[in-house]
Amino acid sequence: MSDPGVQNVEYRVAHLQDRLAAEELGELGVRAEVRAGAVALTGTVPSAQCRERVLRLARQELAGLTVHADVVVAEATRPDHAEEL
Repeated sequence: MSDPGVQNVEYRVAHLQDRLAAEELGELGVRAEVRAGAVALTGTVPSAQCRERVLRLARQELAGLTVHADVVVAEATRPDHAEEL
């Protein structure tokens, strides 16, 4: 028999994934998965503002759960010099 607590966590993670996909954040490839009783949130986003939005949604959907966030902001700044090839 499966643990209803784990099923509830997996349902909440799936709901978070649905919310991320429904917004313009859906293209970002941010993933949430259950690992060792906690939720791991991983991926790369184009800006700090996007990262904050992802984390805010995670806090809303996963309140009360342990969440490990490894969502990084991609460097989108222009190079300060030409690359030597």
